[in-house]
Parts: sequence; structure tokens; C-alpha cells
Amino acid sequence: MSTHSVEDIKSDSKRLRGSLLDSLADPVTGALRESDQTLIKYHGSYQQDDRDLRDERRRQKLEPAYQFMIRTRTPGGVVSPRQWLQLDAIASRYANHSLRITTRQAFQFHGVIKRELKATMQAINAALIDTLAACGDVNRNVLVAANPLESRAHAQVQGWAEMLSAHLLPNTRAYYEIWLDEEQVAGSGQEQEPIYGNTYLPRKFKIGFAVPPVNDVDVFANDLGLIAVIEDGVLAGFNVSIGGGMGATHGDAETYPRVANVIGFIRPEQLLDLGTAVVTTQRDFGNREQRKRARFKYTIDDHGLDTIVREIESRAGFTLSPARAFTFDHNGDRFGWVEGEDGRWHLTLHLYAGRIADRGAARHLTGLRRIAALLEQNGDSQQFRMTANQNLVIAGVPAAQRASIDALAREHGLDTGQQLETALARAAMACVALPTCGLAMAEAERYLPDFIATLQPLLQQHGLQEQPMVLRISGCPNGCSRPYLAEIALVGKAPGRYNLMLGGDLRGQRLNTLYRENITEAEILAELDALFARYAAQRHAGEAFGDFLHRSGVITLPGYPTHREISLELHS
Repeated sequence: MSTHSVEDIKSDSKRLRGSLLDSLADPVTGALRESDQTLIKYHGSYQQDDRDLRDERRRQKLEPAYQFMIRTRTPGGVVSPRQWLQLDAIASRYANHSLRITTRQAFQFHGVIKRELKATMQAINAALIDTLAACGDVNRNVLVAANPLESRAHAQVQGWAEMLSAHLLPNTRAYYEIWLDEEQVAGSGQEQEPIYGNTYLPRKFKIGFAVPPVNDVDVFANDLGLIAVIEDGVLAGFNVSIGGGMGATHGDAETYPRVANVIGFIRPEQLLDLGTAVVTTQRDFGNREQRKRARFKYTIDDHGLDTIVREIESRAGFTLSPARAFTFDHNGDRFGWVEGEDGRWHLTLHLYAGRIADRGAARHLTGLRRIAALLEQNGDSQQFRMTANQNLVIAGVPAAQRASIDALAREHGLDTGQQLETALARAAMACVALPTCGLAMAEAERYLPDFIATLQPLLQQHGLQEQPMVLRISGCPNGCSRPYLAEIALVGKAPGRYNLMLGGDLRGQRLNTLYRENITEAEILAELDALFARYAAQRHAGEAFGDFLHRSGVITLPGYPTHREISLELHS
């Protein structure tokens, strides 16, 4: 679909209504009309098909096995035990009997067929969760540091994130009319969109809230980043970063990943005005002629950082204050139990690529269902919190319930921080890729456990089995698993072939570099074997793998024109 046609579809959509109702009612095909495939993204869904079945269905002269992915809008990834049980029931009734935690702290349902799409949407909304603006050329689900209940300041950050998420929702009633049977009223299709305008944004927009010293949301990968500044236990405000983004296109130097620039500091009460100013600046300055050059990072590089910052300040009505000092230690999750300042406990579980299903002895879906049922008996203080690393926090647990939850976790094969998984597995992520993502060039989620199992003996051989390393696999260069920030990344090029990217860091502050292009697993392992041997022999005490690769000269050239490391010197 051409760039021009996407802009036309948005403009002619009657505020995201299009012909979706007619497409949904068409019994002849399991697909939507082409224009409606674009519009349904703004409602939180993508049309897909099972690529494992394509050839066989083609031979049988059948249309592809069309299905729909549905993504929730859950700022900070927070759901109650009751909502968890409702979402679990939806996955079992309408989807493929699994839940998936995304890298943006949302749930994805896979395998929903068209005739059950509306019923699934209604069931999600009945759980007091919606999917509006979870996809499309709008602000997506807002990321928040994963454990806000650990302190009062964390809770404040979560609250501001929820306000910003609501503030940036589209104003159209199309979602409620199409999925929830809200009656159309005079003026439907002509609603004012003061933030998004007639054609919404040029491309998707992502926001993340980080709470140092943990950068678990990879804040510098977001179009807009808010880095909490906490003084004496109180939220003083946010350092602001702009222009992060992971997407690229193989072989196209005009596209590249980018880490964000820190541009200043704001007080909490300035957040909504700042958010509006940043989003509307991208709306008006972004590239609408070339979708591959339409993200905010390219707007900044094309117009110049100083120009964009001045425009943001003008629209916001205030001048940014100088950025305040901060430090990130790592971008991973803390596994096992952590006690909060209120005496309640928080348990972080590791999940492979965020997939929650019952597979053999690892009956994760059933186990979490039983844990949710246990927590639901104790009121609203307990919550499930998805992390941006595709793991899960069971938050706000009374000390008396810890033993029961540990027993359920052990019974169902859940990793509670008792070394059931390796250090490499705990810091690994992967996108969905095959068989459902239409952009995937290679496996990712399905390949991750096998690749880790293959790589682990090499780490053990070199005495590195307990060394933390950030590993990420992406089925294509669009970067949903944020591979370009990893110490080791595989970016899909073709079935069984990947670009090997090396040299990111443990803090999410440095892009990695293309090391070898379009190579097989055997070649990847050979390269890593040699580098692990060198690292084991020559590393400094406490030196991370990515840092060693730079210090030793293995990584000598930037892989992209904006390759750099965020440092405090760049904040001034």
C-alpha cells in the first residue's frame, strides 16, 4: 500500500469509521477490505494470516487463513486479578489459548477470526480495558517503569502516565460505535481532533516513562521519553528526551535506529502541555510523502534538533529547564521477590518472549489463572504488571501470601527467581515474527528458546554462564524487540539467516553495530565462540560484553549515522 493511499484512507475515513461495519458483515471472506485493514489498526487490531498454512491453502484454492491480532491499551501494563481472569477467558474462548505480553506492556491476542472479532472486542471492554489507539498512526501504549507500587514516587509516575495516555487518545467515537454499538449521533464522522487533525500522525508514536536507576522501558528508544527525577522520595519532574526509534529497512541508508536526545527538564504539571506540543509538532513537521521516513526521529534529523526544540517550547508555552543529572544501571528486570516501602511484596516472573500458554509441564496459563484467583479474594491491592521486557510482576502481595504463590509457581513451572532459567535467558527478548507477522523474514519468538539452548554451552565453555548479556531477536529490521540496543542481536534477513549486531550496552543507552550480515546459525555461533573466548581472557573486572567489544576494538565503526551513547555530557 502506497504512502499516498494511506494518507488518503485516513483523510476519507470519516474519523476512522471507513467501511469497517460492511467489511465485518461480509460473510464471503475472512478478510477486511484493503482500506479497512489500515483503519482497524487504530482500533487496536491487525489483520494477519497463518503463513505456515499459506502454501497448502493455495494448493487447495482456498483464501489465506485470515485471523486477527488484538492489542490492549494498558498504560504501564497494569491489570487487576479480576481483569487477568477475564482476559484469560477471552484467550481461551476466542483466541489461540495463549496470552502474550508485548514489549510495550500490552496484551496481544492471536488467532481471532473475523466473525468473532466484535465479540472479542466487547469482552475486552467488559473487563474495563480497551484497545483504542493500541496500533495505527497515533500515540501507542505508554510504557512505565514496571513496579510503581514499590514507592510513592513510582505511583506518581504511573498516575501521570495514565493521564498522558488518556489525554492523547483520538477524539472520534468510531471505536464505540463499531465495537460497542454506541448509537451514531449528528456529526458522527466530523468530530474535532485538536491533537491529531484530519489525518492523524505521519506514523506511530511511542512514549516511555523511566525511573532511574533502572531503564527497564528502554526510554531512549521512544519518540518521547520522560525520565523521572525523584528528590527526597518525591517526584520533582521529568527529564525529557525526544527522537528515539528502532525501525530500519535492510540496505536502505535513509532509514536507521536512533537513540533519543535529552532536551531538558519539566515539572509534572507541565507534562500534558509538553506532550501535546511534541505530538502536534510531529503531526505538522513529519514526512507524509515517505512512510519509511515519517517517524519523529527523521523529523528531528531533517529539520534539526534546535529547530524542533524551539517549536515544542513555542507550542507548550514555556521554556524547558536544563536537564538534571541521572544515572541508569541496567535495562533489565529484577527477578524474584522485592519488598516495597509499604511492607507489601512484588514478584517478577520470567517468561520466554512474553508468551503465556500451557505447554507440557510448563502450565503457565493455568498457573497464573490460579494465582489470579487467589489474589482476587483479597481486594484491589494486588495487581499484575507487565514489563517492557516481556516479563510479569505480581505486585502488592501481603507477606502471608508469598508461600502460596511460590507453591503455585513451582507447581506450574513458572520461574520465580530461583535460577530456573539462565542469565542469558532472563535478559532475552524476541518479537512474534512467524507465522503471523506479515513483515517477518525469519523466526524470532519460536527460535529464541532453541538459540539460547544452543548458545548456552559456549558460555559455559568460557566460564560466562552467569554473565548478564542482553540478547534480542527480531524477525525483521523493524525492531519491535528493540534489537539495536542489545549487546547481541539477531535481525532476520531470510529464513534461517540473520544480521549479527553487536555492541549495545546493559543500560539501553548505546546502539549496536552490524558485525556480520546475512549469516546462518553455524556462522553466528562461530563468531560468538571466538568473541566469548577473547572476552573471557581479556575483560576487566565487572566489564560487560558490549563495553568490552568497544574497548578492545572489536567494534570500531558506527553501524548507523546516529550511532552514539547517551551520556551526561550530551545533556548539557
